[in-house]
Amino acid sequence: MTQLEEAQAVQIGGRRRAPAVTPLIDCDVHNQIDAAALKRHLPQRWVEHLQDFGLRAGTSTGFVRPRALACATDTWLPDGGLPGSSRAFMTEQLLDVWGHTYAILNPLNQLGMAHQPAEYCAALESAVNDAVAAEWVEPDPRFYGSICVPFEYPDLAVAEIERLAPNPRFVQVLFNVVTMAPVGNRRYWPIYEAATAHDLPVALHVAGGSGHPMTGCGWPSFYYEDHTGYQQSFLDQVTSLIAEGVFERFPDLKIVLQEGGFTWMLPLMWRLDRSYALLREHLPALERLPSEYCRQHFWFTTQPIEEPERPEYFMQMVDRLAMDARYLFASDYPHWDFDAPDQALPASVPAELRQRIFSANALSLYTRLPAVAT
Repeated sequence: MTQLEEAQAVQIGGRRRAPAVTPLIDCDVHNQIDAAALKRHLPQRWVEHLQDFGLRAGTSTGFVRPRALACATDTWLPDGGLPGSSRAFMTEQLLDVWGHTYAILNPLNQLGMAHQPAEYCAALESAVNDAVAAEWVEPDPRFYGSICVPFEYPDLAVAEIERLAPNPRFVQVLFNVVTMAPVGNRRYWPIYEAATAHDLPVALHVAGGSGHPMTGCGWPSFYYEDHTGYQQSFLDQVTSLIAEGVFERFPDLKIVLQEGGFTWMLPLMWRLDRSYALLREHLPALERLPSEYCRQHFWFTTQPIEEPERPEYFMQMVDRLAMDARYLFASDYPHWDFDAPDQALPASVPAELRQRIFSANALSLYTRLPAVAT
Protein backbone atom coordinates (compact mmCIF):
# COMPACT_ATOMS: atom_id res chain seq x y z
CA MET A 1 0.00 0.00 0.00
CA THR A 2 1.35 3.46 -0.86
CA GLN A 3 1.95 6.13 1.77
CA LEU A 4 -1.08 8.02 0.46
CA GLU A 5 -3.29 4.98 0.84
CA GLU A 6 -1.87 4.36 4.30
CA ALA A 7 -2.79 7.90 5.25
CA GLN A 8 -6.31 7.38 3.93
CA ALA A 9 -6.78 4.17 5.88
CA VAL A 10 -8.99 4.31 8.97
CA GLN A 11 -9.64 1.97 11.85
CA ILE A 12 -12.93 0.06 11.80
CA GLY A 13 -13.59 -2.52 14.48
CA GLY A 14 -9.88 -2.96 15.06
CA ARG A 15 -9.18 -3.65 11.37
CA ARG A 16 -7.59 -1.25 8.91
CA ARG A 17 -9.89 -0.09 6.16
CA ALA A 18 -8.18 0.77 2.90
CA PRO A 19 -9.54 2.09 -0.39
CA ALA A 20 -11.59 -0.74 -1.87
CA VAL A 21 -10.37 -3.07 -4.58
CA THR A 22 -13.17 -2.98 -7.13
CA PRO A 23 -14.56 -5.39 -8.05
CA LEU A 24 -13.46 -7.82 -5.34
CA ILE A 25 -14.39 -11.52 -5.34
CA ASP A 26 -13.20 -13.46 -2.30
CA CYS A 27 -13.03 -17.17 -3.12
CA ASP A 28 -12.39 -18.58 0.36
CA VAL A 29 -14.43 -17.14 3.21
CA HIS A 30 -15.23 -19.40 6.14
CA ASN A 31 -18.56 -19.14 7.82
CA GLN A 32 -19.60 -21.56 10.54
CA ILE A 33 -23.03 -22.98 11.25
CA ASP A 34 -23.25 -23.06 15.04
CA ALA A 35 -25.10 -25.75 16.99
CA ALA A 36 -28.35 -23.80 17.25
CA ALA A 37 -28.48 -23.08 13.52
CA LEU A 38 -27.50 -26.65 12.68
CA LYS A 39 -30.35 -28.02 14.78
CA ARG A 40 -32.84 -25.74 13.03
CA HIS A 41 -32.11 -27.56 9.78
CA LEU A 42 -31.51 -31.13 10.98
CA PRO A 43 -34.29 -33.76 11.08
CA GLN A 44 -35.28 -34.45 14.69
CA ARG A 45 -33.75 -37.95 14.76
CA TRP A 46 -30.37 -36.48 13.93
CA VAL A 47 -30.80 -33.61 16.38
CA GLU A 48 -31.18 -36.23 19.09
CA HIS A 49 -28.22 -38.18 17.74
CA LEU A 50 -26.08 -35.03 17.74
CA GLN A 51 -27.11 -34.22 21.31
CA ASP A 52 -26.42 -37.77 22.51
CA PHE A 53 -23.22 -38.58 20.63
CA GLY A 54 -21.82 -35.38 19.12
CA LEU A 55 -19.39 -35.75 16.21
CA ARG A 56 -16.92 -38.57 15.78
CA ALA A 57 -13.34 -37.33 15.90
CA GLY A 58 -11.58 -38.13 12.66
CA THR A 59 -8.01 -37.30 13.56
CA SER A 60 -5.87 -36.69 16.60
CA THR A 61 -3.16 -34.09 16.22
CA GLY A 62 -0.45 -33.58 18.80
CA PHE A 63 0.15 -29.91 18.06
CA VAL A 64 -1.51 -26.71 19.23
CA ARG A 65 -2.88 -24.33 16.62
CA PRO A 66 -2.22 -20.59 16.97
CA ARG A 67 -5.11 -18.84 18.68
CA ALA A 68 -8.35 -20.61 19.49
CA LEU A 69 -9.68 -22.57 16.49
CA ALA A 70 -6.88 -21.00 14.41
CA CYS A 71 -9.01 -17.85 14.10
CA ALA A 72 -8.01 -14.23 14.54
CA THR A 73 -8.80 -12.93 18.01
CA ASP A 74 -11.02 -10.11 16.78
CA THR A 75 -13.23 -12.46 14.73
CA TRP A 76 -14.84 -13.97 17.83
CA LEU A 77 -18.28 -12.51 18.37
CA PRO A 78 -18.68 -9.92 21.14
CA ASP A 79 -20.91 -12.39 23.03
CA GLY A 80 -18.31 -15.15 22.73
CA GLY A 81 -19.90 -16.78 19.70
CA LEU A 82 -17.78 -18.70 17.22
CA PRO A 83 -15.88 -16.88 14.47
CA GLY A 84 -17.84 -16.92 11.23
CA SER A 85 -21.13 -17.86 12.92
CA SER A 86 -22.85 -14.48 12.53
CA ARG A 87 -23.71 -13.16 9.08
CA ALA A 88 -24.23 -9.65 10.44
CA PHE A 89 -20.86 -9.61 12.20
CA MET A 90 -19.02 -10.99 9.16
CA THR A 91 -20.74 -8.49 6.90
CA GLU A 92 -19.70 -5.62 9.14
CA GLN A 93 -16.15 -6.83 9.70
CA LEU A 94 -15.31 -8.16 6.24
CA LEU A 95 -17.64 -7.34 3.35
CA ASP A 96 -18.50 -3.77 4.33
CA VAL A 97 -14.94 -2.93 5.35
CA TRP A 98 -13.29 -4.17 2.18
CA GLY A 99 -16.09 -3.58 -0.31
CA HIS A 100 -16.56 -7.18 -1.41
CA THR A 101 -18.52 -7.71 -4.59
CA TYR A 102 -18.99 -11.42 -3.86
CA ALA A 103 -17.77 -13.81 -1.16
CA ILE A 104 -17.79 -17.58 -1.67
CA LEU A 105 -18.51 -19.42 1.58
CA ASN A 106 -16.67 -22.59 2.56
CA PRO A 107 -18.26 -23.59 5.89
CA LEU A 108 -15.81 -24.65 8.58
CA ASN A 109 -18.27 -27.40 9.52
CA GLN A 110 -17.20 -29.36 6.43
CA LEU A 111 -13.76 -29.88 7.93
CA GLY A 112 -15.11 -32.15 10.66
CA MET A 113 -18.22 -33.74 9.21
CA ALA A 114 -17.07 -35.82 6.26
CA HIS A 115 -15.92 -38.79 8.35
CA GLN A 116 -19.22 -39.39 10.18
CA PRO A 117 -21.32 -42.53 9.51
CA ALA A 118 -23.02 -42.35 6.12
CA GLU A 119 -26.61 -41.27 6.85
CA TYR A 120 -25.56 -39.01 9.72
CA CYS A 121 -22.89 -37.43 7.53
CA ALA A 122 -25.38 -36.79 4.73
CA ALA A 123 -27.88 -35.24 7.14
CA LEU A 124 -25.25 -32.93 8.61
CA GLU A 125 -24.05 -31.82 5.18
CA SER A 126 -27.62 -31.12 4.08
CA ALA A 127 -28.31 -29.15 7.25
CA VAL A 128 -25.23 -27.00 6.70
CA ASN A 129 -26.22 -26.36 3.09
CA ASP A 130 -29.78 -25.47 4.07
CA ALA A 131 -28.53 -23.11 6.76
CA VAL A 132 -26.19 -21.43 4.28
CA ALA A 133 -29.04 -21.05 1.79
CA ALA A 134 -31.60 -19.69 4.25
CA GLU A 135 -29.45 -17.68 6.63
CA TRP A 136 -26.55 -16.47 4.49
CA VAL A 137 -27.01 -16.33 0.73
CA GLU A 138 -30.71 -15.46 0.56
CA PRO A 139 -30.48 -12.41 2.87
CA ASP A 140 -27.33 -10.96 1.24
CA PRO A 141 -26.71 -11.09 -2.53
CA ARG A 142 -22.95 -10.84 -2.01
CA PHE A 143 -22.70 -14.29 -0.45
CA TYR A 144 -22.51 -17.46 -2.54
CA GLY A 145 -22.39 -21.00 -1.22
CA SER A 146 -20.34 -24.15 -1.76
CA ILE A 147 -22.21 -27.46 -1.78
CA CYS A 148 -20.85 -29.43 1.17
CA VAL A 149 -21.06 -33.11 0.28
CA PRO A 150 -20.39 -36.44 2.06
CA PHE A 151 -17.66 -37.14 -0.46
CA GLU A 152 -16.64 -40.46 1.08
CA TYR A 153 -20.15 -41.71 0.26
CA PRO A 154 -20.39 -40.85 -3.45
CA ASP A 155 -24.02 -41.91 -3.92
CA LEU A 156 -25.08 -39.59 -1.10
CA ALA A 157 -22.80 -36.84 -2.41
CA VAL A 158 -24.39 -37.06 -5.85
CA ALA A 159 -27.85 -36.84 -4.30
CA GLU A 160 -26.85 -33.67 -2.45
CA ILE A 161 -25.42 -32.11 -5.61
CA GLU A 162 -28.63 -32.87 -7.49
CA ARG A 163 -30.66 -31.37 -4.65
CA LEU A 164 -28.68 -28.11 -4.48
CA ALA A 165 -27.61 -27.63 -8.09
CA PRO A 166 -30.89 -25.94 -9.12
CA ASN A 167 -30.08 -23.15 -6.65
CA PRO A 168 -27.91 -20.69 -8.63
CA ARG A 169 -26.44 -19.28 -5.41
CA PHE A 170 -24.30 -22.41 -4.94
CA VAL A 171 -21.26 -22.18 -7.19
CA GLN A 172 -19.03 -25.19 -6.45
CA VAL A 173 -18.75 -28.58 -4.73
CA LEU A 174 -16.54 -28.73 -1.63
CA PHE A 175 -14.11 -31.55 -0.70
CA ASN A 176 -11.44 -31.86 1.96
CA VAL A 177 -8.03 -32.39 0.35
CA VAL A 178 -7.15 -35.31 2.65
CA THR A 179 -9.42 -38.17 1.64
CA MET A 180 -9.72 -41.90 2.29
CA ALA A 181 -8.33 -42.67 -1.18
CA PRO A 182 -6.56 -40.43 -3.70
CA VAL A 183 -9.22 -38.35 -5.43
CA GLY A 184 -8.47 -39.80 -8.85
CA ASN A 185 -9.85 -43.12 -7.61
CA ARG A 186 -12.96 -44.27 -9.45
CA ARG A 187 -15.00 -44.23 -6.24
CA TYR A 188 -15.19 -40.42 -6.60
CA TRP A 189 -16.04 -40.35 -10.30
CA PRO A 190 -19.83 -40.16 -9.82
CA ILE A 191 -19.27 -36.90 -7.94
CA TYR A 192 -17.27 -35.46 -10.83
CA GLU A 193 -19.94 -36.56 -13.27
CA ALA A 194 -22.63 -34.76 -11.28
CA ALA A 195 -20.50 -31.65 -10.81
CA THR A 196 -19.63 -31.30 -14.49
CA ALA A 197 -23.24 -31.93 -15.51
CA HIS A 198 -24.13 -28.73 -13.63
CA ASP A 199 -20.95 -26.79 -14.54
CA LEU A 200 -19.85 -26.77 -10.90
CA PRO A 201 -16.12 -26.68 -10.10
CA VAL A 202 -14.88 -29.05 -7.40
CA ALA A 203 -12.85 -27.36 -4.65
CA LEU A 204 -10.24 -29.28 -2.66
CA HIS A 205 -9.69 -27.40 0.59
CA VAL A 206 -6.98 -27.92 3.18
CA ALA A 207 -8.44 -30.25 5.83
CA GLY A 208 -8.31 -33.81 7.01
CA GLY A 209 -10.79 -35.99 8.80
CA SER A 210 -10.06 -39.21 6.96
CA GLY A 211 -7.65 -40.50 9.58
CA HIS A 212 -4.68 -39.75 7.31
CA PRO A 213 -2.11 -37.06 8.15
CA MET A 214 -1.49 -34.14 5.85
CA THR A 215 2.01 -35.42 5.20
CA GLY A 216 3.01 -38.60 3.42
CA CYS A 217 5.14 -39.79 6.34
CA GLY A 218 3.04 -39.52 9.47
CA TRP A 219 1.79 -36.98 11.98
CA PRO A 220 3.94 -33.88 12.60
CA SER A 221 4.86 -32.61 16.06
CA PHE A 222 4.17 -28.93 15.42
CA TYR A 223 1.54 -26.83 13.69
CA TYR A 224 4.45 -25.13 11.93
CA GLU A 225 5.10 -28.38 10.05
CA ASP A 226 1.45 -28.80 9.15
CA HIS A 227 1.01 -25.23 7.93
CA THR A 228 4.27 -25.24 5.98
CA GLY A 229 3.46 -28.57 4.37
CA TYR A 230 -0.06 -27.95 3.10
CA GLN A 231 1.10 -28.43 -0.47
CA GLN A 232 2.04 -32.08 0.12
CA SER A 233 -1.52 -33.38 -0.13
CA PHE A 234 -2.23 -31.21 -3.16
CA LEU A 235 0.78 -32.62 -5.00
CA ASP A 236 -0.52 -36.13 -4.48
CA GLN A 237 -4.10 -35.29 -5.43
CA VAL A 238 -3.09 -33.51 -8.64
CA THR A 239 -0.96 -36.49 -9.60
CA SER A 240 -3.80 -38.90 -8.84
CA LEU A 241 -6.36 -36.99 -10.90
CA ILE A 242 -4.03 -36.99 -13.90
CA ALA A 243 -2.70 -40.54 -13.62
CA GLU A 244 -6.15 -42.09 -13.20
CA GLY A 245 -7.38 -40.44 -16.40
CA VAL A 246 -10.06 -38.37 -14.68
CA PHE A 247 -9.74 -35.50 -17.14
CA GLU A 248 -10.04 -37.77 -20.16
CA ARG A 249 -13.30 -39.10 -18.72
CA PHE A 250 -14.49 -35.64 -17.59
CA PRO A 251 -12.91 -33.10 -19.96
CA ASP A 252 -14.94 -30.23 -18.50
CA LEU A 253 -14.00 -30.88 -14.87
CA LYS A 254 -12.58 -27.83 -13.06
CA ILE A 255 -10.60 -28.28 -9.84
CA VAL A 256 -9.93 -25.44 -7.39
CA LEU A 257 -7.00 -25.98 -5.00
CA GLN A 258 -7.64 -23.95 -1.85
CA GLU A 259 -4.96 -22.94 0.66
CA GLY A 260 -2.20 -25.00 -0.93
CA GLY A 261 -0.16 -22.29 -2.63
CA PHE A 262 0.83 -22.75 -6.25
CA THR A 263 4.55 -22.36 -6.97
CA TRP A 264 5.02 -26.12 -6.48
CA MET A 265 2.97 -26.73 -9.62
CA LEU A 266 5.82 -25.84 -11.97
CA PRO A 267 8.38 -28.39 -10.70
CA LEU A 268 5.56 -30.92 -10.35
CA MET A 269 4.73 -30.50 -14.04
CA TRP A 270 8.39 -31.01 -14.90
CA ARG A 271 8.47 -34.25 -12.93
CA LEU A 272 5.14 -35.47 -14.29
CA ASP A 273 6.18 -34.92 -17.90
CA ARG A 274 9.59 -36.50 -17.37
CA SER A 275 8.10 -39.57 -15.69
CA TYR A 276 5.47 -39.82 -18.41
CA ALA A 277 8.19 -39.94 -21.05
CA LEU A 278 9.73 -42.91 -19.23
CA LEU A 279 6.57 -44.70 -18.07
CA ARG A 280 3.93 -43.85 -20.66
CA GLU A 281 2.84 -47.47 -21.03
CA HIS A 282 1.69 -47.45 -17.40
CA LEU A 283 -0.85 -44.70 -18.10
CA PRO A 284 -2.93 -45.87 -21.07
CA ALA A 285 -5.76 -43.45 -20.28
CA LEU A 286 -3.68 -40.34 -21.00
CA GLU A 287 -3.80 -38.70 -24.41
CA ARG A 288 -1.64 -35.66 -23.63
CA LEU A 289 1.30 -34.59 -21.52
CA PRO A 290 0.44 -34.34 -17.81
CA SER A 291 1.40 -30.65 -17.82
CA GLU A 292 -1.33 -29.97 -20.36
CA TYR A 293 -3.96 -31.32 -17.98
CA CYS A 294 -2.48 -29.19 -15.20
CA ARG A 295 -2.80 -26.01 -17.22
CA GLN A 296 -6.35 -26.77 -18.34
CA HIS A 297 -8.05 -28.11 -15.22
CA PHE A 298 -6.63 -26.44 -12.09
CA TRP A 299 -7.13 -23.13 -10.29
CA PHE A 300 -5.44 -21.83 -7.11
CA THR A 301 -6.54 -19.54 -4.29
CA THR A 302 -4.01 -17.02 -3.06
CA GLN A 303 -4.08 -17.57 0.69
CA PRO A 304 -1.55 -18.65 1.86
CA ILE A 305 0.79 -18.12 -1.06
CA GLU A 306 4.54 -18.40 -1.12
CA GLU A 307 6.20 -15.10 -0.20
CA PRO A 308 9.91 -15.00 -1.10
CA GLU A 309 12.11 -12.47 0.64
CA ARG A 310 12.76 -10.69 -2.66
CA PRO A 311 9.41 -9.79 -4.33
CA GLU A 312 10.81 -10.12 -7.84
CA TYR A 313 11.25 -13.85 -7.27
CA PHE A 314 7.49 -14.19 -6.93
CA MET A 315 6.81 -12.75 -10.37
CA GLN A 316 9.62 -14.80 -11.89
CA MET A 317 7.84 -17.94 -10.74
CA VAL A 318 4.47 -16.62 -11.94
CA ASP A 319 5.95 -15.85 -15.35
CA ARG A 320 7.49 -19.30 -15.69
CA LEU A 321 4.31 -21.03 -14.62
CA ALA A 322 2.30 -19.05 -17.22
CA MET A 323 -1.09 -19.67 -15.59
CA ASP A 324 -2.21 -16.08 -15.03
CA ALA A 325 -5.87 -16.96 -15.59
CA ARG A 326 -5.85 -19.53 -12.76
CA TYR A 327 -5.26 -17.47 -9.61
CA LEU A 328 -8.18 -16.51 -7.36
CA PHE A 329 -8.08 -14.04 -4.50
CA ALA A 330 -8.87 -15.48 -1.07
CA SER A 331 -8.80 -13.74 2.30
CA ASP A 332 -9.28 -16.94 4.35
CA TYR A 333 -11.35 -15.01 6.88
CA PRO A 334 -11.63 -15.56 9.87
CA HIS A 335 -8.34 -17.43 10.26
CA TRP A 336 -5.36 -15.98 12.08
CA ASP A 337 -3.39 -15.55 8.84
CA PHE A 338 -6.19 -13.64 7.08
CA ASP A 339 -5.03 -11.75 3.99
CA ALA A 340 -6.35 -8.22 3.63
CA PRO A 341 -6.90 -7.34 -0.04
CA ASP A 342 -4.40 -4.48 0.06
CA GLN A 343 -1.71 -6.72 1.54
CA ALA A 344 -2.41 -10.06 -0.15
CA LEU A 345 -0.19 -9.69 -3.23
CA PRO A 346 3.46 -8.65 -3.53
CA ALA A 347 4.05 -5.15 -4.84
CA SER A 348 5.72 -6.66 -7.90
CA VAL A 349 2.39 -8.00 -9.24
CA PRO A 350 1.36 -5.78 -12.20
CA ALA A 351 -2.03 -4.09 -12.36
CA GLU A 352 -3.48 -6.31 -15.09
CA LEU A 353 -2.67 -9.48 -13.17
CA ARG A 354 -4.06 -7.98 -9.96
CA GLN A 355 -7.35 -7.32 -11.72
CA ARG A 356 -7.42 -10.91 -12.93
CA ILE A 357 -6.73 -12.26 -9.45
CA PHE A 358 -9.22 -10.03 -7.64
CA SER A 359 -12.16 -10.64 -9.96
CA ALA A 360 -11.78 -11.56 -13.64
CA ASN A 361 -10.50 -15.10 -13.08
CA ALA A 362 -13.29 -15.88 -10.62
CA LEU A 363 -15.94 -14.58 -13.00
CA SER A 364 -14.56 -16.81 -15.74
CA LEU A 365 -14.44 -19.90 -13.51
CA TYR A 366 -17.65 -19.50 -11.54
CA THR A 367 -20.19 -19.12 -14.32
CA ARG A 368 -23.04 -18.70 -11.84
CA LEU A 369 -21.69 -15.41 -10.53
CA PRO A 370 -23.44 -12.41 -12.09
CA ALA A 371 -21.23 -10.43 -14.44
CA VAL A 372 -19.66 -7.24 -13.14
CA ALA A 373 -17.53 -4.63 -14.86
CA THR A 374 -13.82 -5.33 -14.32
